[in-house]
Amino acid sequence: MFEIHREEIEWGGRPLVMETGKVARQADGAVVVTYGETTVLATVVAEHQPRPGIDFFPLSVHYQEKFYAAGKIPGGYLKREARPSDKETLTSRLIDRPIRPLFAKGFNNETQVIINVLSHDMENDPDVVAMVATSAALTISGIPFLGPIGGARVGLINGEYILNPNIDEMPESKLDLVVAGTSDAVLMVESEASELSEDDMLGAVTFGHKGFQPVIEAIVKLAEKCAKEPRDLVVSDNSETVAKVEELVAEKLQTAYQIADKMDRQAAVAAARTVVTEALCPEDGEGLDSGEVSGAFKTVEKRIVRGSILKTGKRIDGRGLEDVRPILAEVGVLPRTHGAALFTRGETQALAVTTLGTSDDEQFIDSIEGTKRNHFMLHYNFPPFSVGEAGRVGFTGRREIGHGKLAWRALNPVMPTKEEFPYTIRIVSEITESNGSSSMATVCGSSLSMMDAGVPLKRPVSGIAMGLIKEGDEFAVLSDILGDEDHLGDMDFKVAGTENGITSLQMDIKITGITEEIMHKALAQAKGGRMHILGEMSKALTENRAEVGEFAPRIEVMQIPVDKIRDVIGTGGKIIRQIVEETGAKVNVNDDGVINIASSDKDSIAAAMKWIKGITAEPEVGEIYDGKVVKVVDFGAFVNFFGPKDGLVHISQLAPQRVGKVTDVVNEGDDVKVKLLGFDDRGKVRLSMKVVDQETGEEIPAEPRQPRNED
Repeated sequence: MFEIHREEIEWGGRPLVMETGKVARQADGAVVVTYGETTVLATVVAEHQPRPGIDFFPLSVHYQEKFYAAGKIPGGYLKREARPSDKETLTSRLIDRPIRPLFAKGFNNETQVIINVLSHDMENDPDVVAMVATSAALTISGIPFLGPIGGARVGLINGEYILNPNIDEMPESKLDLVVAGTSDAVLMVESEASELSEDDMLGAVTFGHKGFQPVIEAIVKLAEKCAKEPRDLVVSDNSETVAKVEELVAEKLQTAYQIADKMDRQAAVAAARTVVTEALCPEDGEGLDSGEVSGAFKTVEKRIVRGSILKTGKRIDGRGLEDVRPILAEVGVLPRTHGAALFTRGETQALAVTTLGTSDDEQFIDSIEGTKRNHFMLHYNFPPFSVGEAGRVGFTGRREIGHGKLAWRALNPVMPTKEEFPYTIRIVSEITESNGSSSMATVCGSSLSMMDAGVPLKRPVSGIAMGLIKEGDEFAVLSDILGDEDHLGDMDFKVAGTENGITSLQMDIKITGITEEIMHKALAQAKGGRMHILGEMSKALTENRAEVGEFAPRIEVMQIPVDKIRDVIGTGGKIIRQIVEETGAKVNVNDDGVINIASSDKDSIAAAMKWIKGITAEPEVGEIYDGKVVKVVDFGAFVNFFGPKDGLVHISQLAPQRVGKVTDVVNEGDDVKVKLLGFDDRGKVRLSMKVVDQETGEEIPAEPRQPRNED
């Protein structure tokens, strides 16, 4: 009926199986990959004709996790997978980045990759499996893809690199790094690390690159069996158009790219583009194709900018290759927020605001791995005004999710534990101006913002974006790249960390890969830049503030015996509701007996703690307590003196003098002070009022007994 092709290898101690020909046969390429018992289907389809009038490659990647893969039903009312989760969006970007530069130049046909997680064994993360499946599907599809690529996750446990550690091992790992590339070079790196050295990070990248070579070989073997015939790719020769554009505006562009100010430079470039458009694409329609002219204009831009940097060692704004733009770091810039910082580097600016909350504010994430609680959140916003444009507002794009997660990874390794700092922390980074690496500005601003809020970070974190210009064997590594240098360059290499080491590394390559030599130089140069930025940040704040801000909630933590939890909560939550209503504090009781008490009023916290202690502690013989008379009987008064505990003050213990009638001394509802004398044979509490001064609460010394006269 149909022919099935299959390849199987042992990889990282588990079987990796690739199969095609059985599922999704109408797609240009479809491969089912199983690793352990995690199964992923990747499909790829490309239109047979390019979209007219475009000068870019319209690629879209959609990674989807289906809840049935883990035997679960989605939460909520719809019971259907809805908008992509952050994990799905981030994995889509993870796959897009290494494959995008490998499509043949000039191939502008709309291409769509869809990856479905069909089965998840809760041991092997589907993201790397999805990357492998995508590579295999593209390789057999006949689409002009210069792969295959491989990908792998690298962990660092007990000083040893681990290839594809399983999900349960990752909490022990000091590194979570995903690397992808071809057989010759690395194309993409994404990582979170516990302040590792540059050598450790480079070693991990090299280890991962070697580790996925068997996967590439297996994909090649699969393609040899079943790959479709390569599509004919007609790439038009636009050298004549490029020559015309150069003749028209080369000098204008050379002048424009010597203007340091971004807005003035963009205006000069736009003027040059207008000259080209009017000359080569007149309104009467007799000129050249607008897409071809636009592509030629970009080619000329690249030649001018890249050639100048390689030739002179000077950047667009006049900086040297390793120079960082001027930095201004400010904290405490907003009056009512819990913490705020404004970080400005050249023409890039991030306003980072920290808000502290309680455990009630934690984020609940429903995923195929189960429901998780997240007490540290970082949200990145990139409004159109930050680049001087008018655009759509209110939609959180993939780029914003990706940049926010990159900053989160950079800061997460230095965050205090929940036990050290029992707050939920949310940071919002508002990009108010952008010209190069707003994600790294977010790292710097967020670090300062949390320190301003009193969050006890292990150490401040800074970040820097590195660029690359490479022509043949000649290359230049650029520190703190501008937006134009990112757009016209070959690499976006972001490094974040503390003075002790790297916490996050992200690399995207637009060419077919970079060598270990280039990566080594980029990491070393990034370290110098990172240290410089940390020094500039320290001018604003060197360590976290000793206390949280005036408007932040205070949280006190107390531990009670687990068997007392029921007493604190009460039947149907009656007691804890009463504590919250009467004290004004927010009380959260955990299953392990840890109680978080939060309020902006210290007195409210103290009152709630006292109440809970009264419920859970045991009274001590000889101690004096405040009490309230709850019942009067002929032989004494029952006094509530220790949370829910009552005790009897016998009529003989009401006052120093003889009492004829209990109500002569106390009545129901009276506030009194009592001393715990002990317990009777039945365990009942015995109290005394007569030995306590009812005004001061101090014990009345017993009168010395008079010696007996025996005469």
